[in-house]
Amino acid sequence: MDFGLSEEQVLLTDSVSRLLTECAPLERTRRFAERLEPRADDVWRALVDQGVPGLVIDETQGGSGLGLLDAALVAEVLGRHVAPVPFVASCVLAPHALAHAGSPAQQNEWLPRLASGERVVGVAQSEHCGAREDAGVTAHGGRLEGRALFVLDFEADAYLVASRDGALHLVSADAAGLERTPLVTIDRSRRVGELRFTAVPADTLPGSADGHVLAELIARGRVMHAADTLGAAQHMLDQAVAYAGTREQFGRKIASFQAVKHLCADMASQLEPCRALLWYAAYAQDALPDEAALYACHAKAHLAEVGSFVARTATEVHGGMGFTDLLGLHYWFKRIGLNRQLLGSPERAREDAARLQGL
Repeated sequence: MDFGLSEEQVLLTDSVSRLLTECAPLERTRRFAERLEPRADDVWRALVDQGVPGLVIDETQGGSGLGLLDAALVAEVLGRHVAPVPFVASCVLAPHALAHAGSPAQQNEWLPRLASGERVVGVAQSEHCGAREDAGVTAHGGRLEGRALFVLDFEADAYLVASRDGALHLVSADAAGLERTPLVTIDRSRRVGELRFTAVPADTLPGSADGHVLAELIARGRVMHAADTLGAAQHMLDQAVAYAGTREQFGRKIASFQAVKHLCADMASQLEPCRALLWYAAYAQDALPDEAALYACHAKAHLAEVGSFVARTATEVHGGMGFTDLLGLHYWFKRIGLNRQLLGSPERAREDAARLQGL
């Protein structure tokens, strides 16, 4: 039995990687990080042409109808290139919520537009993974009150908002009473923000009332951030190995020093097993629903810890150069750092895993 990727999945990752190498080099991310533009529209259009926004959307709605494992492979590539584009919320979470909890009218209105890249939808659900500063949103009479922090894919045309009762609501970005505030985080390759609601009209997804779909969104979001971390960490490891093979000290390449060999070997030995864990966690979201949430917790927590170790160690291999802006390692370092906290820290993910197992 072959437990590796299919030929189609390998072609998918290769094509997206080649595309980002051409249209989203590090200098493109640098310009985006300077906050001179709300979205990197040129990179987004290139991904639209590749069909990335419609990966998990059904073919009848203009998408490709692929699974979460395929989306995780793309997320890994995006992390490897620190691509400055929306993905987790608009291309994965929002389509899943609409497909499984939206009305036929909501599905017909939004899914084709998401698949074509015409619209971007942010997702506000972080309060269900650990509320901060009394944040939270309540729904009453078709209107929302409260505030939501760390909204994913913040520069969006609409938002999918989770209220305290677990229901999901669609809110237009220009809705009356909605106040949007970008948040400055350590990772400037992506946009997150805060939403404040004052009697904001919302369109509730009718199939989301029991909170089941919200739980699925949290699990899928955790898998996506774990995949992004895997890609970013793999890039930092590759950069460290390449640097050690060219940098000389005392007339020798530092790759010949035993201490440097051990650092690189430790990174590789910890990172490589994470790939199988991530693939299984992503596969479980579609094929093994009873195990999906548990393995999402394991993947998120473990990749967060290993990613942090690789980020720190790869920077150490570069010595003083690793802390400068010249190489740009800090973009991957900070992306891993934000992924660690989004949708629950490793500690929160392990706590959720314990509860799922009745501990």
